[in-house]
Amino acid sequence: MSKKQRTRKDLRGIRLIQAAMIAGYALLVIATVAIVTRLAVKKTDTVLKNKVVTMTSSLSMQMKLNLDSYMSRMETIATLAFGERLSYTYDAADPSNDEYDAINKEKTISDRLYSLCIMENFVDYGIVYSNNRTVGKVSNGTSGLFGDRMYDELSSMITNERTEDGWSTGKNGDFRRIYYVKRVHKNAVLFISFYANELNEVFDNPETLSDMQIRLINEDMKMIYSKDSREVGQELPKEIGDKVGSETAASFMDNEYLVSVNKCGDWYVVCSIPTPIILNEKNDMTRYIYMTGAVAALLAALVGLYLSYLLAAPVKSIVAELDNKARTDRLTGILNKLTFEELAGSTLENSLENEHRAMVILDIDDFKGVNDTCGHAAGDRLLENTGAILREVFTDNDYLGRIGGDEFCVLVNERTGSGETFNSYIEERCAALSEAFRENSTARELGHKVSASIGVAVYPMDGRSFEELYSACDKALYRSKKKGKDTYCFYDSSMESEGER
Repeated sequence: MSKKQRTRKDLRGIRLIQAAMIAGYALLVIATVAIVTRLAVKKTDTVLKNKVVTMTSSLSMQMKLNLDSYMSRMETIATLAFGERLSYTYDAADPSNDEYDAINKEKTISDRLYSLCIMENFVDYGIVYSNNRTVGKVSNGTSGLFGDRMYDELSSMITNERTEDGWSTGKNGDFRRIYYVKRVHKNAVLFISFYANELNEVFDNPETLSDMQIRLINEDMKMIYSKDSREVGQELPKEIGDKVGSETAASFMDNEYLVSVNKCGDWYVVCSIPTPIILNEKNDMTRYIYMTGAVAALLAALVGLYLSYLLAAPVKSIVAELDNKARTDRLTGILNKLTFEELAGSTLENSLENEHRAMVILDIDDFKGVNDTCGHAAGDRLLENTGAILREVFTDNDYLGRIGGDEFCVLVNERTGSGETFNSYIEERCAALSEAFRENSTARELGHKVSASIGVAVYPMDGRSFEELYSACDKALYRSKKKGKDTYCFYDSSMESEGER
């Protein structure tokens, strides 16, 4: 064999080796891209499902809180009827009543009830006595529904023996109205009612979950409320009811439905949405990943990097959107600003004049110095530990929120105790908070002096709304800062004349 022939043979061998290497590389790239793509899809599924379940659970809890607040407001308005002494002392069933005197008393009570009735869209606002005599606003629908057994039927709705009141609906299959009943005395009950569709304002789901169905059901799985009014009175769909079962606070997700349930009194708030709808964006993304993966097998690393970018960008966008809907501040574990303001505002709005509440604002002194000296990671640990301190000093009955970078706010609810005034209790909490903050482990770990300035305002003396109480609190906080920090101040009117912010 000549040298030229040997050279040609060597070249063919090199080409075969090169082709084999290219083929092997192609197979390796295809296999690698296939594996990576599959893992990416699986991870995306897991992340999205977890985030969607978390967001839905938060939404369900928010709906429960909304319903609690709404029912509490209805109960408060009903209780206002007791402001008229005759409402709870007069007994129409007393056979010794003088007829003329009874007529005048019943007119006085009716006038009072009608004046309260205009506060909400009530169908009924009246008192019924054991002889079925009524005063106030009693609709023809209610009279027709209960007939001459009105007193007995309404009395049977009282399910809470301690407070002698209760909620009910669905009598004789009529779910159009929701009733709240409270005993006045042994021969009389006060009741209010409103149409179930009034709950539309309570169960207002966000635009991002517009396809989610929110229902209110009783213990028999009958629907008390649904935005689809045709469902009211019917049993919860079996495919959803089977998932709810006897749960009182849980979330479930399978290939058919995402379901979240929370108990509210004797009723249950059930949120549900078909899984294909909530994961529709994920399914589109999955198809796109596989298509891009096929291209990546041909373009190797370049397209692989591009695939990673396309995969990461939409996932981050969705995760960010879900996080924004979360109820709590992720760093500290307490309420975020929006949720805190809503809960505190609603509580103050529905508080009575004789109730005691207080707002406490805490601002970390020289927090910027911690970040500049010890780094932002240390600052985050300090913020995280601040949430833990607040949970330790205050109770589960109080609302704790992070309302700014290093600013925290607490709404302290009423306390009772032998010989202890509410203001004294607040002073003790503020002192404990200051001490705990100075001695927290994060401060020692950082080797940096850490303290907090605190401002306090008391309801209703310093303000009746969230905005008024917060403004007073802010002025008290500013006074603490001026006094040299690391202290607490209660709001007083002199802060206004001194021109404090």
